[in-house]
Amino acid sequence: MKALISFIFLLYSVTLSSQERITLLFVGDLMQHRAQIDAARTSDGKYDYSPCFSLVKEEISRADIAIGNLEVTLGGKPYQGYPTFSAPDEYLQAIKDAGFDVLLTANNHCLDRGKTGLERTITQIESFSIPYAGTYRNAIERKQLYPLFIRKKGFCIAILNYTYGTNGIKVSAPNIVNCIDKKTILKDIHSAQAVRPDAIIACMHWGEEYQSLPNREQCELADWLLKQGVTHIIGSHPHVIQPMELRTNGNQQHAIVYSLGNFISNMSAANTDGGLIFTLQLEKYPLPKPIRPLQNHS
Repeated sequence: MKALISFIFLLYSVTLSSQERITLLFVGDLMQHRAQIDAARTSDGKYDYSPCFSLVKEEISRADIAIGNLEVTLGGKPYQGYPTFSAPDEYLQAIKDAGFDVLLTANNHCLDRGKTGLERTITQIESFSIPYAGTYRNAIERKQLYPLFIRKKGFCIAILNYTYGTNGIKVSAPNIVNCIDKKTILKDIHSAQAVRPDAIIACMHWGEEYQSLPNREQCELADWLLKQGVTHIIGSHPHVIQPMELRTNGNQQHAIVYSLGNFISNMSAANTDGGLIFTLQLEKYPLPKPIRPLQNHS
């Protein structure tokens, strides 16, 4: 009996030492201002954005899951920067080639080209087989695709995405933009929890532009999201970097990034010329495999 007990303990020890890890990478606003569009134009009238990502492509591609906030529409010609963004389709190609795996589409510019722009953006993203969260053609597609679950390396990650607004432009039915509404968010959190993911990550387009500190609404909403079961919170919109927090609750840690700042942009206001690449490594131990009892055939 002693030998059998020792053998079982050894098996459990070997199993538990096999820890699973996954690395998620987040960047801020992927924008396209007029000067960037003009700079990317080639002699044959097409567009080349590969230089924009040349120095960060290796870092982005190294992550298991790389996530970016697509703060432009792909609404087709005429291409335009601020205030109603519509970027060339080649921009999306460069984003894909840089190593991005997931795009967030709920932001205050997602309706810059109205219903046509929202739907064309989704169509282009789908043509590159890039999972996305935030905007939908209709309620049926939202129900099918949201929350967004990313499954990789034995992990299941739920991605939520919401925006504070759409610059006063109303959503045209049956299109849907995920706006910040606690009743809706809570329902989505419950839908995510039903799948029992390893993490629920809320990507929030919130706060005040150009402010280096989160406002009261951001702080209160972050507290509420964690209380409802969100694991980590990643913020965007202010176009400048805001503080990060690491909160501990028992043996759990919760990362809060209030604003990643810009990533690809041509803004000139103070502190808008930089942003964060935020890397989040999640770890877990797999459950030990059951050990079948030895059978004595004597």
